[in-house]
Amino acid sequence: MSTVDSSSHHVYVGSNVVVKIIDATGHSRLNREIALAPHLPSGITAPLLGSGLHQLGTGEVRYACYARVPGAAPGMGLPGVDAATARLLAEEAVQRLHVLHGWTPPADAGQTLGEELDHGGFVSQAALFAEVESLAALDRDGIVPRRLLDGLTAIAERAPSYARAVVPVHADCHWGNWLARDRSVTALLDFEWARFGDPLDDWFFLARFSGPHLEAVLDVVAHATETSLNALRAECEVREACYLAADLRVALQRPGASAPAVADNVRDLEELIVERLWWRRAR
Repeated sequence: MSTVDSSSHHVYVGSNVVVKIIDATGHSRLNREIALAPHLPSGITAPLLGSGLHQLGTGEVRYACYARVPGAAPGMGLPGVDAATARLLAEEAVQRLHVLHGWTPPADAGQTLGEELDHGGFVSQAALFAEVESLAALDRDGIVPRRLLDGLTAIAERAPSYARAVVPVHADCHWGNWLARDRSVTALLDFEWARFGDPLDDWFFLARFSGPHLEAVLDVVAHATETSLNALRAECEVREACYLAADLRVALQRPGASAPAVADNVRDLEELIVERLWWRRAR
């Protein structure tokens, strides 16, 4: 089996199976994925073959073994993908997400989806205001320029009062978590962040990590959901503001935070607020 890069697991890929392993005392998100896997709509993800705990030395590891689905991840930013293929992949991804959003989970899966999860996404306008205030209070060294904090506040002022939590969402469906083959989507992987949310939580991830095809993916989603492009842009902007503010707040709370990681988040804020990422081609 070959090793696959992962920031939170040991992942091994064979000709027919994929195995994910994590220290049992680590985060519990793999437990969430294992609990959901048997109940997810047919054909949407890789079938779970087995899972459990294994004693390893003085500790335990948790594992999940999946059938390997044909295809490869298009990758964050859709590198090397032409415009026509990007649109085809987005159309199929939207269709699969529609199936997920329309799924009525059984009681056990519904309980898992409803469990509290600190996902860093949009919850409410008040929560976003509080996140920005917390970030400003923590930033004693002025790492985050005032104009960016003011920009986050302005986005919060335009945000809806609350986020809906009405359907199952994947909540991490960037293009590194999809598989595709021959210009066709074959699976959506990694349901560790799945929860009840708003379909917009998934449309954000699909568009944001499409690289140069962001506008094409927004257009696909707008047509498929009968949503105006400007409304979609505004909702995506709010969600990105939440994630970036939360990431920066967590980084500043952590002693010895990685300076490059913080700098990357600040650059992303510049792109969001100063360069107006979601509005560059708005009419």
